[in-house]
Amino acid sequence: MNIANLSISEISNLYKNKELKPSEVYKEVFTNASLSESIIHAHLKLFQDEATEASKLSDERYAKGNPLSDIDGIPIAIKDNINLKNHETTCSSKMLSNYVSPYDATVITKLRNNGVVFTGKTNLDEFAMGSSTENSAFGPTKNPWNPEHVPGGSSGGSAAVVSVGSAIASLGSDTGGSIRQPASFCGVVGFKPTYGTVSRYGLVAFASSLDQIGPITNSVEDAKILYNSIKGHDPLDATSIKESTVEIPTDKNAKIGVIKELMEEGISDESKKEVEKTIKLLEENGNKVVEVSLPLTKMALSIYYLIAPAECSANLSRFDGVRYGIREAGATSYEMMENTRAEGFGEEVKKRILLGTYALSAGYYDAYYGQALKARSAITKDFENIFKEVDYLISPTTPTPAFKFGEKTENPLEMYMSDLCTIPANLAGIPAISIPTGLSKEDMPLSIQLMSPARTDSSLLEFSETIEKLLGFNQRTLLLEDMK
Repeated sequence: MNIANLSISEISNLYKNKELKPSEVYKEVFTNASLSESIIHAHLKLFQDEATEASKLSDERYAKGNPLSDIDGIPIAIKDNINLKNHETTCSSKMLSNYVSPYDATVITKLRNNGVVFTGKTNLDEFAMGSSTENSAFGPTKNPWNPEHVPGGSSGGSAAVVSVGSAIASLGSDTGGSIRQPASFCGVVGFKPTYGTVSRYGLVAFASSLDQIGPITNSVEDAKILYNSIKGHDPLDATSIKESTVEIPTDKNAKIGVIKELMEEGISDESKKEVEKTIKLLEENGNKVVEVSLPLTKMALSIYYLIAPAECSANLSRFDGVRYGIREAGATSYEMMENTRAEGFGEEVKKRILLGTYALSAGYYDAYYGQALKARSAITKDFENIFKEVDYLISPTTPTPAFKFGEKTENPLEMYMSDLCTIPANLAGIPAISIPTGLSKEDMPLSIQLMSPARTDSSLLEFSETIEKLLGFNQRTLLLEDMK
């Protein structure tokens, strides 16, 4: 039995029927990690002793017939910008290389209460800034489908561990596509919930008005199970919203809009064909599909790269060598802070801090940051209006399949274009999901993205399950077999 190919519900049922033990599942997952980590470097740290003990406690609960939940005993990996008590939270940065979290993030508390087994912390682009996991201070993660290709970012490690089977599921964070883009590159499902439905308390902030924690899984059903386990209002998070679910059609009555601007220049033929293939299946299923126009999506990258660096500049000002993190020596407090930030931050982070500080400066605030906020409001309004005409929006998740290492590092604009299709959902605060659909000519995963109105997360997940079944794509990486 290849446990890594089983869904959460299948594993849970095997637990309940006493056909499988959590400790057996964790043992196989750890074996997969021991085979793959030297190649793909997806986990920054594995919690072998702690996870073995947690899985044995889960064994006892199932033996007595009183598991804590349907995800009790499920091995889940955590992106290393989410705080987990008594463990390092490095954000893949030298700046936090010595930081041990004194508390659990709210999502971690929820998962602990549900009996989850944590496999370890996963690699990411430093402070979640990047699209390839090449910006990690601890070295890049490789794509399990082909180690010459990037796994995407910033949640590259979280996507890779699910793809290779060294975790059954994982948590990532999504600021401009950092869950969906790596999920697309690694051939797994990535779900970004409505902004505010999952608590950000305990997530190290990059851009506070955009960041959102979400699941990366092997199937939409698993994403739904994990999302339902971590969602909910949290008084510790000022941006958390009280849940008031909005329902939209999830059957043949659902109307789907194809975003014209995300099917034009800059999108590869392979990515377009996956959307066209899905549209055909939906029409055969009885759904109505129409082309819609959202002209402001062409401005999304420009808007994002003013707002996100500005918020990054403010959020990362706390890393000054005084309160926590590394500290470099200096003759004065100013020199100490200057040396600490010069040594602690990588090039991409420094670049975004500089951009953000410039955009927030007195002489340019209204011209840049202020205008970007107005444009963001206009994009949000455009989405609200288009959702009066259709229930869901469809597009490619990424303009191309996963690219090779070094291919885009010399051209930042080309790298930023990787998030062309995913950024609009973050700006508008709406839920969005990436679903794997097939393989490229180079046998790399391809996918489609589905979006829906704010607070319709449950409907989006249910309708995505329908699309997943219509597509019937379930090919997994052969990397583990090769390594064995």
